[in-house]
Amino acid sequence: MNILFDNVNLTSTSGPNNFAKKLASQISEDDDNFVLTNVNSENIDVQLSFIQSNFKIAPTALRLDGIYFNISQDWKELNSPIQSSFKTADAVIYQSHFNQKLVEKYFGTHTNAHVVHNGTKLDWIDDISPLDSGVLNNFTGVWSCASSWRPHKRLEENVKYFLDHAPNDRCLIIAGPNPDYQVNDPRIFYSGPLDWNTLIALYKRSETFLHLAYLDHCPNVVVDARASGCHVVCSSTGGTKEIAGKNATVIVEEEWGFEPIKLYEPPPMNFNNTISNTSSSPIDVKDTALKYIEILQEIREDS
Repeated sequence: MNILFDNVNLTSTSGPNNFAKKLASQISEDDDNFVLTNVNSENIDVQLSFIQSNFKIAPTALRLDGIYFNISQDWKELNSPIQSSFKTADAVIYQSHFNQKLVEKYFGTHTNAHVVHNGTKLDWIDDISPLDSGVLNNFTGVWSCASSWRPHKRLEENVKYFLDHAPNDRCLIIAGPNPDYQVNDPRIFYSGPLDWNTLIALYKRSETFLHLAYLDHCPNVVVDARASGCHVVCSSTGGTKEIAGKNATVIVEEEWGFEPIKLYEPPPMNFNNTISNTSSSPIDVKDTALKYIEILQEIREDS
């Protein structure tokens, strides 16, 4: 089966593109399936569009990773091309149950909908050694967090949680561009952007991974950190808890009613209100790829 990956850049390090790279690699390991990125390729059997379709030249599955609801943006206009793709898709793949509830609130239900959580390449992770850095050797243990930082990712809350809960002999490494909260503390370090292999090395050196983002959907950094052996601390909002792993620390927050909000003005957190996560999901991209292939085969056969 020839599968066209639409609206994706397999060389990009952004969340959706990084996941697409892992998925494409896994699908391509099956001799019966081939991933294509060139629309001019011949004999395209099915199309997998990420976020929205640039075109439709074959039966299409639309993989959604969220829609717009930030009232500080023109969220209706931003959602318009996504909704058009939603209506014409032969199947819709949501990356979390939260994601499905959100989209159905604004777009309605789809007749062929699936929830498939993100996965990662466990064999790639196994081949990467924990980060060896002189500064880290000054501490008994390492905590970390990573994002392309924006206000709803709540870097300040990550830092506050670390200062409140980490033993004094631990350090925190903050990875990713545009950190919007700066603190001068001898135990806190800003690494800036890191490539994927270095991020995995950092996670494998870390005992705890913080991801206190508000209303996140299915963050790949959490999947990778969990696969690297980290204990995850996350918010109860959004879909993060679905992939954070059993026994992850979940900070309970007020339920969101899916109405448009000022996303970049998230509420403060009460770190004392925590529960141990009870839900778990597979994080091996082999499982993820099998589910994607089943959906794609189904829409091909029904076309």
